[in-house]
Amino acid sequence: MIARMTLLSLATVITINTANAQQQEGQPYERGTVNIGLVYPISTTGLNAPKTTNYFSANAIGGISYNEKAFCGSGLTNVVKNDATGVIAAGFSNHIMNDARGLQAAGFMNTIKSRATGLQAAGFMNYSGSAKGLQMAGFANVTKGDMQGAQAAGFVNVAKDADVQLAGFMNVAKKTKTQFAGFINVSKNTNTQIAGFINVAKKVEGVQLAGFINVADSSEYPIGIINIIKKGEQNIGVTIDESMTTMVSFRSGGKKLYGILGIGANLQQRPTTLFGDGDWPFYALEGGLGAHIPIYKKLRLNLEGAATSISDFYVGYYLRSSIRVLPSITIGKHTEIFAGPTINMENTNIGKGPGGISTNYIWGTNLWNSMNGLYVGAMCGLAYKF
Repeated sequence: MIARMTLLSLATVITINTANAQQQEGQPYERGTVNIGLVYPISTTGLNAPKTTNYFSANAIGGISYNEKAFCGSGLTNVVKNDATGVIAAGFSNHIMNDARGLQAAGFMNTIKSRATGLQAAGFMNYSGSAKGLQMAGFANVTKGDMQGAQAAGFVNVAKDADVQLAGFMNVAKKTKTQFAGFINVSKNTNTQIAGFINVAKKVEGVQLAGFINVADSSEYPIGIINIIKKGEQNIGVTIDESMTTMVSFRSGGKKLYGILGIGANLQQRPTTLFGDGDWPFYALEGGLGAHIPIYKKLRLNLEGAATSISDFYVGYYLRSSIRVLPSITIGKHTEIFAGPTINMENTNIGKGPGGISTNYIWGTNLWNSMNGLYVGAMCGLAYKF
């Protein structure tokens, strides 16, 4: 019995001395433990917390450890000096100085110095050296290196390379597969960009879809009102249709898809004087999308869908949706002539005889001083390509 107690005491002394030696040499404890505390160093691991590996850690305010292997939760903040695996949760912030694997959830911010694998969820911001999985933040996700997976943020996502970025306002990446933004996407190389206002890229292999502007070095399928494509095609032209609506239009896009933006006037309205008696002039604005369909050398077919608004900014209004089939021929290098039929659906209170601006209706109805009609028309134009 005495011999057994002597051996046990000797083993305890050796263990304590080994731990003290590790502490003196600056090496962490590698044994698993459970930590319960208020805030460092008021916890079961005490002053040894920065060198301790925990399988379970819970702190009312905040805690610090060397590794976390399964669960770590704090009311305010967690600091892990090396790796974290499993669930790391804090009311305000998590700070992991090396790699993180699993779930990091914070009311305000997660920061992972090296690589994050799994799910990062923060009320304000996620920051990591690189990531694989999913980042979700109320304001921003920032990854210095590659993001293999998806970033979703209320305002902005930033990464070197990313698979998918979804932001309420802005996405920025050197290389991406897919970007969705409420306002702007910026990428050097991408497959698909979708933005509420503007997309900016160097090379787009798929679709660029913007509410207003696409900018790229090369993009075959830009879908926007204005498309500034370096290796694409832009032209400025003048068109006139059966209603005498004359437009100066900018058509811009890639070799296949393009956008339309035009401004003009309806020439049927001739004011007697600018501020005297007579009709007010009716101004026109149009926007739309089109597709170039090659037929033979300099002959092609332009298919367009456009919306036109005509108004005197006083009492008259005219809204028209049109589908246009416009065969075109290029003369020389820069001049294009086109003409063809259109089919139109209009809604207007601008009168001309029994109907609206046009009179050759297939179908029409006039209710509450508003004319709705379907009719066939025509358009012709001349454009300068550059």
